[in-house]
Amino acid sequence: MTASRKAQLRTLLAALLLATPALADDWYPSRHGADDTLGAINFLSPEIVVEAARLVTTGKTYALGVPTGPNSPAYGPRRYAMTVLQLDDGLGTPMASNRMTSNDDLLQTWMGIGSQIDGLGHLGIDHRYYNGKHASEFVTVTGLTTFSIDSLPPIVSRGVLLNMAAHFNQPMLDAGTVFNSEHIKAAARAQNVRLKQGDVVLFHTGWLSIADSDPARFMAGEPGLGEDGARYLGELGVVAVGADTWGLDALPGDKAEVLFPAHQELLARQGVYILENMDTRALVADQVQEFLFVLGQPRFVGAVQAIINPVAIR
Repeated sequence: MTASRKAQLRTLLAALLLATPALADDWYPSRHGADDTLGAINFLSPEIVVEAARLVTTGKTYALGVPTGPNSPAYGPRRYAMTVLQLDDGLGTPMASNRMTSNDDLLQTWMGIGSQIDGLGHLGIDHRYYNGKHASEFVTVTGLTTFSIDSLPPIVSRGVLLNMAAHFNQPMLDAGTVFNSEHIKAAARAQNVRLKQGDVVLFHTGWLSIADSDPARFMAGEPGLGEDGARYLGELGVVAVGADTWGLDALPGDKAEVLFPAHQELLARQGVYILENMDTRALVADQVQEFLFVLGQPRFVGAVQAIINPVAIR
């Protein structure tokens, strides 16, 4: 190779390296403005709530959250510990002339355990989160100063359940099964529903059915959403995406070297919230596809995530 050719290659390589940061930054600022901190929640409106309320025809309610306890599905080191205490002097001695006694509880838990919402400060891309905000700007050991769960308004909208197990003609999808935009569109057509801006979209894979009977298998992998599917939903303008799995993304995914790409696409790039461990079994049993979705998440100051129990009303 000639000296001039080597020089050309060095110049080309330098140009590519210099271009890399620009390519990485093309996902922000967001469509909601450079200073926005709420993401897809901006698509919600009183009109959407009124329209979603019209879906209620029977008044039947469905708890979408699983019970939260020491055996709840939990990623990595997350755990739950409850301690019940009797107050006053610590011995439960009756108080006052009416001999009042009482119990209180002390909970030590990770917020991202069992059924949960992932806020926009949960997962990012090389320390940059929604709207390109760097971790150094909002992450402290005592809580998030931006993107905290307590800053979110209630999420009330139309909920849509897509039965991906039925789409693949299986009672339960296998771990590693990836569904993307083509599968989402096909499942919606088969169910005769149209996804639209402001929706909360839930996926039923059947995976939650083994959470109690085979917790090791449940946590070892999962079927789930792929990056293309996440991008499709985000660009559509949905507010939140959830599933009956512990991590929403397919694990293992279709790219061995990539981890949680749907999380990155939804949370960081699109500002769409993630709902994990959603119990969709009763909705499927009753063949419910559209419903009023109601979530008043707990307002823990500085929280990255929160344990939740959304309600579907048909």
